[in-house]
Amino acid sequence: MNLKNRKKGHVEVHTAALNDIMFFLMLFFLLASAVVNPQVVKLLLPRSSSGQQANNQKSITVSIDENLNYFVDKQPITLEAMEGQIQSQIQQDTDLTIVLYVARGVSIENTMKVFDVANKLKLKVVLAVEQKK
Repeated sequence: MNLKNRKKGHVEVHTAALNDIMFFLMLFFLLASAVVNPQVVKLLLPRSSSGQQANNQKSITVSIDENLNYFVDKQPITLEAMEGQIQSQIQQDTDLTIVLYVARGVSIENTMKVFDVANKLKLKVVLAVEQKK
């Protein structure tokens, strides 16, 4: 057996077909990641199927309309004065809950401003939803 003079074979790997597959995989994952992006998905408005009402009589009603006007117990108020108004009601009754009514189309950023006021005052917030029909 002559192992020294043995001819070695030439090995080639053709990757032309693999390039096409890799391109389509990259395109698929790029499109899939665009669909998963939460900024692209439109959110539905909150609805409740149970329709149960909260029985807490010790509550403050805060409303935000489409024009971003704030109301505390149906009285118009600015966002800056809201904390003082609610603080004065806390002094009268310490066990209060804020019931938040928000019009359709109001951004979550404006809703969170009321949550921030409630967190400063250490109050619970309940977001009011409309009942499914």
